[in-house]
Amino acid sequence: MDVIVIGAGPAGLKAALQAAELGAQTTLATSGDFGGMAANDGPIPVRTLAHAARLMRDARQLNEYGIVVSEPVLDYPRLLTRVREVVGDAQAHSYRRKDFDALGITVHERVGITRFTGPNTMETATGLRLHADRIILCTGGVSRRLPIPGFELTCTHSDAWGLKAVPESMLVIGAGATGAQVASIFNAFGTRIQLFQAGKRILPTEDESVSAEVATQFRAAGIDVHEDFGSIDSFENTATGIRMNFSKDGMRDSVEAALAVIAVGWVANTSGMDLSAAGVELNERGFVKVNEYLQTTAPQIFAAGDVIGGQMLVPQALQGGFIAATNAVQGPSEAFWNEVSPIGSFTDPEYAQVGLSEAKARESHDVLTTIARFDSVARTIIDGHKAGFCKLITDRNTYQILGCHIVGERAVDIAQVAAITIFAEMKVNDFLRIPLSFPTYTGVLVRAVSAAAQGLHLPIGLGDENT
Repeated sequence: MDVIVIGAGPAGLKAALQAAELGAQTTLATSGDFGGMAANDGPIPVRTLAHAARLMRDARQLNEYGIVVSEPVLDYPRLLTRVREVVGDAQAHSYRRKDFDALGITVHERVGITRFTGPNTMETATGLRLHADRIILCTGGVSRRLPIPGFELTCTHSDAWGLKAVPESMLVIGAGATGAQVASIFNAFGTRIQLFQAGKRILPTEDESVSAEVATQFRAAGIDVHEDFGSIDSFENTATGIRMNFSKDGMRDSVEAALAVIAVGWVANTSGMDLSAAGVELNERGFVKVNEYLQTTAPQIFAAGDVIGGQMLVPQALQGGFIAATNAVQGPSEAFWNEVSPIGSFTDPEYAQVGLSEAKARESHDVLTTIARFDSVARTIIDGHKAGFCKLITDRNTYQILGCHIVGERAVDIAQVAAITIFAEMKVNDFLRIPLSFPTYTGVLVRAVSAAAQGLHLPIGLGDENT
């Protein structure tokens, strides 16, 4: 069997590897570079910049521990060099290019847009013609554009990562995960940030308590957070940058900065692919329509990753790529699921979640909610990172954790432990029998679980001894 995978992000790489492992003659074609957005424009470069921001923050804390240093100064060109080094290292090692060669996968990079010329045939912008029994679409997504006068004057998050110098000021429009990361990183670098969210709260897909805490800490860090600000009328150039004109309830206003970054959502990257030539349909949101087996409306074509919508994150893309390839080669039998999917962001403060929000859990469960503050745990006190909380949602009948929501240092890492606990359907009192290392940041989760066990009148085992 011949398989073509279009796109070389996490979903495409995993799909190609799995198809080849199952014995298919596999070809991978990508418009850009090996590794896709995750390596070249997404989590890897973003996390590198976030790490630099964190190092600058921690350097300012050294005096508290008797280490005398001067005020840290950012060399942004050198930081961008480091980003390129990290990306290159990840492409060479983390994405296992040698495994592709060992499996005989044919890789075509920088071929431009690939379009369908028939149900089983495709042609790239560079003139390469491809044919296969099965095709897997993993083309990812692109930033959403707005039909607003002057929109062409704005930047995307990709442009922000590619700046040659740190701007004096920045408007960030859209306070979801991407906008929050841009705002947090450049605020740490010294840029004056104004963050705008059309809805009533930033991070609208997070638990309400997480949104409120992050907004509070953003403001404390000097970010101007504007929620429910109204609607944008236009953008226009100024002598020093850009102006955003907006209005609310008939009142007009404007703000200015050196540049404006738009982060108002993500759409499927399917422009120019001529999906109709293969019988592939989009859903009502504009993403590729798939069934539970990640099979499109054309039975010989499958899709995975951001191009199908859903949770547009690396772990889910990897899982989707694996399942799409398995079903493409062996026939539709493996269903895609993401019931336990930890999500987090490397902002300052970090935030993360896994499982149900409190509001969602209350729709179908009798729940107990417990909260542990970071300032109650030994490790956070030692490190001087005492801001934040861990919120746990537990089922009163099964004693199992339904959801965990965290704001604070290493929140993303803590959420991984909670995810394993939820996946294993572990009762809270059983979790407390595990002698976890002390002192660690996981102690805040232990304290929240211990509070839940006490609230449910269960024996708590080691309990707070692990915190």
